[in-house]
Amino acid sequence: MKRQKLLYDVAKVKIHPTSDQEHVLWQLSNQCRLLYNFALAERNLNYQENQTRSKKQYISYVQQANTLPGLKKKYPNYTWVYSKVLQTTLKRLDSNFRSFFSLRKNGDTDAQPPGFKSRRNFCTMQYNQSGFKIANGQITLSHFYNDVALTFDLPDDQQFVNVKQVDIFYDDLKNVFYLAIDHEIQPTQPYVDNNQYQAWDLGITKHVGVNSAGKFIEVANARPDKYWNPKTDAVTSRRDHCRKPDRKTNQQPSRRWLRYNTAKRTMERKRSNQIKDFQHKLANKLIKNTKATTIIVGDLSVKQMPNSKQANRGLNRATQNTGYLGRFIGFLTYKAARVGKMVIKIDEQYTTKTCCGCGAIRDMPLSKRVMECECGISIDRDRNSAINIMTRFLSQNAMWTGYRQFAGNLRQTGLGLPEVPVHS
Repeated sequence: MKRQKLLYDVAKVKIHPTSDQEHVLWQLSNQCRLLYNFALAERNLNYQENQTRSKKQYISYVQQANTLPGLKKKYPNYTWVYSKVLQTTLKRLDSNFRSFFSLRKNGDTDAQPPGFKSRRNFCTMQYNQSGFKIANGQITLSHFYNDVALTFDLPDDQQFVNVKQVDIFYDDLKNVFYLAIDHEIQPTQPYVDNNQYQAWDLGITKHVGVNSAGKFIEVANARPDKYWNPKTDAVTSRRDHCRKPDRKTNQQPSRRWLRYNTAKRTMERKRSNQIKDFQHKLANKLIKNTKATTIIVGDLSVKQMPNSKQANRGLNRATQNTGYLGRFIGFLTYKAARVGKMVIKIDEQYTTKTCCGCGAIRDMPLSKRVMECECGISIDRDRNSAINIMTRFLSQNAMWTGYRQFAGNLRQTGLGLPEVPVHS
């Protein structure tokens, strides 16, 4: 069995800075914003020059980070900000440019380089591994602007151990500051394999699981996107008929465009929060209501789904809006670790198309909801996939006793599995 690794969770903590502290935060953020825009202008110029070169030489993060000492001497205001925060600002720009290059490499000709940050934009400040101190239920962030201490209270009911990173960001819709604290999860008990397992096939409309006893569990997926998508589409259509901002000509958006854009962002946030709330509650319920200490899920890639042959606009939108399946697996993972359980991801390729009875691979378009095979198997496609995920895990880890027990329990329900796993 795999050894349980250290797991980290990100806690979102609302803070209430005083007027003096808020002034300091905006001053520090403004310096990060200026550095981001300065480095972005340098990269944009370098990108344009490379279009005419046969041998392209793009600016790297290391090159720009090496210029920080010189910039601090030339512009002393940069010294107000903790050094790691300035470095992570450049890293964030580098990550944004890498995403842009990746999109262009994959054929997305509409992809644009990162945009400049305006004065109204609070530049998220990231304290990575240093620059913060947690003691006596409070956190203090380092800065050198003035003598005002950036010290904030932390929740009394939460302990933060081995904190790796602290981000401070601003929600302009709610006018609220938050801390995102990346900390190690402390399990209440160690993981022990009790030879009981539960395998899940995660889908867009429903999640289907099967346990070692051969019992199936089906959970319908919440679909708030069906309610919010038509509303956001209508607002987006109205917004697009208004005067929009243009970075090239410095054109400012109309008041109506700003109003519609705010409404669109608000609805998107409500949709996202409803999905996240459902996933949190469902993950807690699934972890709490199973005796299995090992939970197996398919190692899926939502980014690759749009590239599949069956992909279409509706499916792609449902996948991105509903699923957030990778995030749901993350919720399961850290919630399981807290109570001494483990989530293991395995390759789920062909688990839907493979007959769980004989191992034959059948054509299974999305419209076909039942796996029917010449061996006599007739089973819901999601249940078939959950069984294959379970048998693949058991066979890959040479758990023959567990497989025979699982196969025997399934036979009692009328489903037959071969004596030897088809995935061995």
